[in-house]
Amino acid sequence: MAERSTAAVDVADNSGEQSLTAEADQSTADGVAKNRERDTDSDEAQESTGTEGSATTSPPELHSGHKLARRYRLEECVTRLDGFSSWRAVDEKLRRAVGVHILPADHSRARSVLAAARSSALLGDPRFVQVLDAVEENDVVYVVHEWLPDATELTTLLASGPLEVYDAYQMVSQVSSAMAAAHREGLAHLRLNPNAVLRTSTGQWRIRGLAVNAALRGVSSNTPQRTDTESVGALLYAALTQRWPYENDAYGMAGLPKDIGLIPPDQVRAGVHRGLSELAMRALANDGATASRHESPCTTPEELVKAIGEMPRIRPPEPAFTTPPDYQRTTYQQGAYGRPAARPHVSQPSPVPPPPLQSRTGKALKWAVSALLIAALGLGSWQLADALLEQGGKSEDTNKTQTTDGDDKNADKPVRGKPITVAEVHDFDPFGTDGSEYPENVPKIIDGDPNSYWQTSYYETSDFGRLKPGVGVILDLGKSQEVGKVDVTFIGSTSVELRAAPDDAGTRPTSFDSYSKVAEGSGTSVALTPKETVKTRYLLVWLTELPTQADDGKWRGRIADAKVTS
Repeated sequence: MAERSTAAVDVADNSGEQSLTAEADQSTADGVAKNRERDTDSDEAQESTGTEGSATTSPPELHSGHKLARRYRLEECVTRLDGFSSWRAVDEKLRRAVGVHILPADHSRARSVLAAARSSALLGDPRFVQVLDAVEENDVVYVVHEWLPDATELTTLLASGPLEVYDAYQMVSQVSSAMAAAHREGLAHLRLNPNAVLRTSTGQWRIRGLAVNAALRGVSSNTPQRTDTESVGALLYAALTQRWPYENDAYGMAGLPKDIGLIPPDQVRAGVHRGLSELAMRALANDGATASRHESPCTTPEELVKAIGEMPRIRPPEPAFTTPPDYQRTTYQQGAYGRPAARPHVSQPSPVPPPPLQSRTGKALKWAVSALLIAALGLGSWQLADALLEQGGKSEDTNKTQTTDGDDKNADKPVRGKPITVAEVHDFDPFGTDGSEYPENVPKIIDGDPNSYWQTSYYETSDFGRLKPGVGVILDLGKSQEVGKVDVTFIGSTSVELRAAPDDAGTRPTSFDSYSKVAEGSGTSVALTPKETVKTRYLLVWLTELPTQADDGKWRGRIADAKVTS
């Protein structure tokens, strides 16, 4: 079994931190230091390698209600540990919750914390919890970061059991992609664990503490890419098995049995996805792949992203529709509305119907109503018979005329809803730098395979990073034809316009202004129906707003299928 690096893995030895926490609880003026902040990973103990000695500087004595920069009002101390403290605070200027790390300016790690926070803030990647401010003033250094009240830590998610296959796939895909982007900018996490990974209410995964958590704890590594890659592998292993892939218990999970080494997740728990199991082993066993599976190890987040891309795509589970409950009559329908409920074991007397009309006036009224009904029935029957006799005399001539005229009119009408074959598909990017957008993949739009697709380049925002108004593909029908509808299937909800070239266009127009908008819509399956029938040879499917794709977390458009009907 290959040796494993533990540079990024915490060992569950709380002996050194319990005393610090007890002192913190006694020294906090407002008595709120009961729950330590988890993004500093204070659930676990010191790093096994690469940590500096504990700082001897005492943390600043602060309390709830204290303000930093006359703006950040401290609310609750959630950590006081190793010379620094972490707080939940309120930004009174923007009226939002924030998190704040505070340590003395003469702390041995104050300079490195400031440098790490400022470098992390410059990255600006939305997949990381953002650093909002990093300041030194009044002998205090503090770092302000986002506070996500709607997000849930991976530690909490795993407390109830392993993640579903699709959720684990999304987690490792998004975390690996984010860490690869960070390392391209020269930033490492080095404290990537279940406490640092969050899932928002929209299903997106966020990472907190990039560079800052390691700086606060004095953690360093000679191989930062390998360290973070092994940490991602440990996260995936835990997500699949609800076990920590080391002998020590950590993050509320049991470790592996001692003296058996690292075994694949699909041997720890039945039903584990084999592809994800192998991926976790490739990230963890960095000194070589397992003897039975011969895949090369992943030593950087970039290699891990590439390995995920080579896997068969894992699709989300089909939504489960529950059977509606049996129809139940309400008390109003049962005739008991507004009546007191019957007491148990007490029979209710049945209501006595009112007596029929027995007086002389009642009998006269009944005869009068009967006479009116007979008269109404006779009048109605007479009018119906008269109408039928009048219509019968004209039926013969009318049928002859309608038959002749109807045949002529139906012969002139074109057939609607008939499929139109798309002869060719071309990419269309008139506002791009090279005028091209993955032309080699456009035939996948009409290949009839719902799993293949053409996609755009990725952008930083849904509006193409404000670099261009849109991008699209041109459907060449081979000749000018009348178009009634175009059905387009996207991967991710996309905003789109249908544009048509002039009927007399001899060649495919290359200018955007040559195409007129005839319909628009948005969604994953969009039916683009012009208000009037359009006759043209060239149709432009023009994407105006892109979705974020779950597999890489980037904004890009994907067209899986396009069908044209008359």
